Amino acid sequence: MNVIVSNKYQNMLATLDIDIIKNINGEFEVEELVNIFTNFYFNKMIIDITAIKGYQNIKNIQKLSVNFDTSKIILLLDDSAMVNSGAYLSQLVSMGIYNFTRNINAIKFLIDNPNSYKDVAQYHNLNNTNVSSDVNFDSFSGTGSGGLKIIGFKNVTSHAGATTLIYMLKKHLEVAYNVTAIEVDNEDFKYFNDSSLKSVSSLDLSYNISNNPDTEVILLDLNDSDQANLCNEVIYLIEPGLIKLNKLIRKDRDAFEKLKDKKIVLNKSVLTSKDINDFEKESNSKIFFSIPYIDDKKEHEQILDDFLVALGFSRLNSSGSNKTKLFNIFK
Repeated sequence: MNVIVSNKYQNMLATLDIDIIKNINGEFEVEELVNIFTNFYFNKMIIDITAIKGYQNIKNIQKLSVNFDTSKIILLLDDSAMVNSGAYLSQLVSMGIYNFTRNINAIKFLIDNPNSYKDVAQYHNLNNTNVSSDVNFDSFSGTGSGGLKIIGFKNVTSHAGATTLIYMLKKHLEVAYNVTAIEVDNEDFKYFNDSSLKSVSSLDLSYNISNNPDTEVILLDLNDSDQANLCNEVIYLIEPGLIKLNKLIRKDRDAFEKLKDKKIVLNKSVLTSKDINDFEKESNSKIFFSIPYIDDKKEHEQILDDFLVALGFSRLNSSGSNKTKLFNIFK
């Protein structure tokens, strides 16, 4: 069971789907928290950093590390320049506070997948923790160097298949490109038994992107993160089943208006060309591509090559990846 100490982000923290044994709200001196939680058993203490009086002064956060098991603390940072400075983050790491994030959706991920020092070492300035760190995890623009292309994927309808699609696209792209696949604030990649697939928290995403010097393409499973700004482009996936679409519209009647001028891809689609035309008219949207149900166990699906070529990966046309033998007798 977990504890929540909230203030500014009380409403957001209330949406977390985790087991809570105690929840307090307000601004507290660290000594007050010590008095409240001494001899109180909990799994993790999720702290809205604005709930700590004088949190801008790192010495007040240091009191947390002295009085609590830092492996049990998860800090939800605010968006202030001070808290997000390299010096501040470096001090957190020095104290042994490794689990911190600005993304509410990353908290559940950190409960199940707590960071080790290795995960946050990039924020630790060993030379001088009073100056800004060389690593700025907000600075990565997504333009990359050496022609790096970052493509994000977001499910618009629930379970539209972004994770599995990225896994299959990575296998197709590897024929002609150096590819990295990353999922954010989730751990579904582990079910593919592929150690090259990376699962990271939102806070570590920029570092993981910039720490792939030989990579030409990054496929990014954005999930619920707000990191789309890191991408060159984002693919918005819709599974065009009746129930899925009705759920989407009931949840947000302006869903398709918000997708105007976005790159919409139908996934796990059984729609014909005529159906797609009707879909576009009714939703007042433009469909970039339609991908049918495909077998994720197959080594090659021509439709995925066609999709990737449409995205601009022209090397696939000349790589021979789309040349298959009819019976595939001689492999």
